[in-house]
Formats: sequence, C-alpha cells, structure tokens
Amino acid sequence: MSPLLLLITLCVSALYGWSAWRLRHAPGAPSTCVVLPLALLAHGVLLYHSLMGQGDIRLGFGNSLSTIAWLTALIYWMASRRAPLGRLQAWVSGAAALSVLAMLVFGETHTIPSSQALALRMHLVVSFLAYGLLAVAALHAVLMTMLEKQLHRGSYVRAGAPPLLTLESMLFRTIGAGFALLTLAVFSGVFFSEELFGVPLQFTHKVVFAVLSWLVFGGLLLGRYFRGWRGRTALYWTITGFTFLLLAYLGTQFVLEVILKR
Repeated sequence: MSPLLLLITLCVSALYGWSAWRLRHAPGAPSTCVVLPLALLAHGVLLYHSLMGQGDIRLGFGNSLSTIAWLTALIYWMASRRAPLGRLQAWVSGAAALSVLAMLVFGETHTIPSSQALALRMHLVVSFLAYGLLAVAALHAVLMTMLEKQLHRGSYVRAGAPPLLTLESMLFRTIGAGFALLTLAVFSGVFFSEELFGVPLQFTHKVVFAVLSWLVFGGLLLGRYFRGWRGRTALYWTITGFTFLLLAYLGTQFVLEVILKR
C-alpha cells in the first residue's frame, strides 16, 4: 500500500473513531452530523479503490470485513434519519474504525483479472454484496438479541437503545435486499456454472452451504409473511442462515489467506 493510501486509511479510521465518541456523548451535535457521512464517503472511496481501483476485482478477508462494516454503518446511518438509534450507532462506528485497519492487517487478496468474462465479474460482485448485506442482518440480529435480554432485565431504557420494532423493521428490510441478491448469485452459479466458471456444476461445500443459506433466509421471509414470525424466531433463523453463508465463503477465505497464507 502506498504512503498516501496508508494515510487515507488511518484518517478514515480516525473519522469513525471520532464519530463513535461523539455519537456516544453528543449525538445531536452538528459536528456529529457531518463527520459520520464524511467517514462513510471516504470509506466507500477507499473500498472501491481496494476492490476495483485498477480494473481487476480483488477479494480478500480484510476487504470482506471492511465491506461488511461499511454496509452496516451506511444502513444504520440511513435508518437514523428516520428514528434515533442511540448508542447502537456509536458501536457500529467503532467497529467500522477497526475494520478499516483490518484492511492493513489482512492485505492478501484473490484477484479476478479484468480480462475475465463480464458475467463472471458481475456474479462475483452480486455475491459479495449479498454476503455483505446478510452479514449486516446477522450482526443486527445479535445486537437485537442482546438488547432483548436487557429489556427483560429492565436496563433497556437506560441503555438508550431504540424501540425493538424499529430494529426489527430494519432487520427484515436488510434481509429482503440481501436475499434478492443471494437469489441472483445462487441461481446464476447453479444454472450457468459452465458459462461462468468454465466447468459443470460441482456440489462442493461452498455450493451446499450457499443453497442451505438461501433456503433458510427464504423460509424466514415466508414465515414472516404468512405466519408473522418475529422476535427470537426471526433472530435465530437469521443467525442460522448467515452461519451457513459464513461456512460457504468467509471460513474458506480465512483458512486460505490467514492460516495457510495462500
């Protein structure tokens, strides 16, 4: 990484850190309303350069973590325009600050050359975005589980958290968007495997876990629509669906890049 990109990365992390501190202690201050959007914009530009800045697509463990954190921070910031999210937004900004630094620690990437077919590159981008959105949903579900426990202990109001119904609405909107992208990724990979990858479909662990994840999230949305699923049922299904997706992608990436150094 060039010295300029290193400086930008550190500045983005510092902006998120400052936002987290201000959101916790002075959420309505004018500086808070300016710094966080600036951090999101700078983080987005940094991710674009890291992922596709030279024409190729470069996917890696650090990029994955940082993209998930950016999507999370972006969704929470957009949701905060409708309803205050309290300290949740501060936690998310703090996590985003660390994720930017993860791009420095886990710098190894798998490069998809620009000479590859456009269909393959689009499939990878859609898959990556689907993974990111559903990861946001899973993290959101974990936070909701923690807040629900606080509610039963009577400390929820003191925690300054938003209404659970607001958070639940955010959860299902995120799952819906992620599921739509995951559907495109799974069906294009299954039915057009030879056109995309040059080989017939092989039922590897990635394919099996991706399909299982699609079935779980699809079942959750159907249960929400027809049976009104919510609360712990929705949270557990969300976490289960993302666990399958995690095993399909990020687990393999972590083992190859961080443990085996490939």
